[in-house]
Amino acid sequence: MNKLVFFLGGAGAGKTTLAKALAARRKIAFFDMDILLRPAADAIMTLHGLDPSDRDSQEYKKLCRDLGYRITMDAALDNVKLNVDSVVVGPFTKEAEDEGWIARELARIGRSLSDVEVKAVVVSLSDERLYKERITARGSALDDWKLRHWDDFRSSLGARTVKWPLPSSFILYFDNSGSDPDLAADAVERFVYPEE
Repeated sequence: MNKLVFFLGGAGAGKTTLAKALAARRKIAFFDMDILLRPAADAIMTLHGLDPSDRDSQEYKKLCRDLGYRITMDAALDNVKLNVDSVVVGPFTKEAEDEGWIARELARIGRSLSDVEVKAVVVSLSDERLYKERITARGSALDDWKLRHWDDFRSSLGARTVKWPLPSSFILYFDNSGSDPDLAADAVERFVYPEE
């Protein structure tokens, strides 16, 4: 049974770093919504006279958000259909709250939770200060809106839950506040591949 592993969480928590570490160690397919959507989002935002680097405003969410998830999931599901273990990265805030979302997605390729092992790693940090430090340190233009509108953005950093009907052992709530990325990657790898 192949695996479909989601790395969810707020900006700056380190979900992409952890997902890339797992993908590199296991040589599995890697799908990051930010990367897959970027060319389309840049074009759409520019066509509407908006900041092409904005990834957080209400205008961005209205014009691009759902498209990003569709592009990402279509690419990931195509690999799942080929029986390739796959890692997907994104906030998935609304989707994780929808109990039936994952079943509907798998049904698009004629699969279900009984024949695909779906796991979720919900990555977080211990406090808001750490999020801001990490977002600032990465120096990405895609974070400018977050930092300029911190009081609005910070509400997206709250605790998250995954309501999909997965065994509790298939959901890892991971505090990534530590300073050793190898130890964090080891813990995530053991969670995803406990049988080895």
